[in-house]
Amino acid sequence: MKRPVLTVATALGVSAALLTGCTPAPSDGAGDDAGAEKELTFICSPQEDWCQALSAAFTAETGIAANYVRLSGGEAVARLAAAGDTPEFDAWFGGGADGHIAADEQGFLDKYVSENASQIPGEYKEADGTWTGIYVGALSFCSNTDVLDRIGIAAPESWSDLLDPKFKKNLAMAHPGTSGTAYQALWTQVELNDGSEDKALDYFGRLHSNVLQYSKSGSAPGQMAGRGEIATGIIFAQDCQKFINEGFTNLKTTFPAEGMTYEVGAVSLIKNAKHPNAAKRFIDWALTAQAQDIAPTVGTYSVPTNPDATITDDMIDLSKLNLIHADIKEQGDARVEFTSRFDTEVAPAPKE
Repeated sequence: MKRPVLTVATALGVSAALLTGCTPAPSDGAGDDAGAEKELTFICSPQEDWCQALSAAFTAETGIAANYVRLSGGEAVARLAAAGDTPEFDAWFGGGADGHIAADEQGFLDKYVSENASQIPGEYKEADGTWTGIYVGALSFCSNTDVLDRIGIAAPESWSDLLDPKFKKNLAMAHPGTSGTAYQALWTQVELNDGSEDKALDYFGRLHSNVLQYSKSGSAPGQMAGRGEIATGIIFAQDCQKFINEGFTNLKTTFPAEGMTYEVGAVSLIKNAKHPNAAKRFIDWALTAQAQDIAPTVGTYSVPTNPDATITDDMIDLSKLNLIHADIKEQGDARVEFTSRFDTEVAPAPKE
């Protein structure tokens, strides 16, 4: 039986009550050793409205004030590196597991095996608790059909289609140095070229003349396509569907026939966290069906990892896609050096 979806209005309404002094006691269950830790600060890598709803719902459920800073995957790793042994964050929610692995390789994460991790399928978690999956998203091409008609080309259905000269300055993608979305695209080319990072960079070198802009955020190219600034953005399918539902009805989602890797969005515990027990409770909660059911209430349609969470009609059927099952550990280990090569050999990362 599917669990009822918690509405954003409910979450925000209860959160407002907290701010006026009506604070509910923390519920019984995993993580109740949060004790005197009545707040935490977490990195949130999904879109802003999901972060807001998530924070409000957790506070409403537990009485623990949840603060967040929205950072894409690459930005999160860089921010953790800048903080060193005195991190400003307690947990990290969202962003691809490869980013969490890159952070762990640099010593920024602690292992935590939540009792709720037993509900999550094995392919969506690291057994030692380095990271645990909370959602799955697949890459797509998000295209504006009006712009496609204007430049005289069909919606792309392969990576090779994107190399067509008709797309010159009519594509957008995030930079893999700042965005987990873009890093998935970069790593897809590694997988399609028998593990060759050189050939992957060669592909993006050829694609470069067709790219109008490399954004910091992975979803931004979809908004650009919706506004008619470009023909096609390389983004996750759930983000394209979100923009369609928000009014950009001229957008169309297609998938590359050659295949694409997919993102397992993860949650993890930051090493030397100021509020480790509150952070563990947050992780426990994030793995529940109730918490994962928040995403579609704010128009986010990634596929939840908890089998009891709600699947909506706007979520893609992963079984119908040509997914490439990459080694997430290898992908994460390579991230820092590989994105640095992209920065040097293809295009520099966008500045503040």
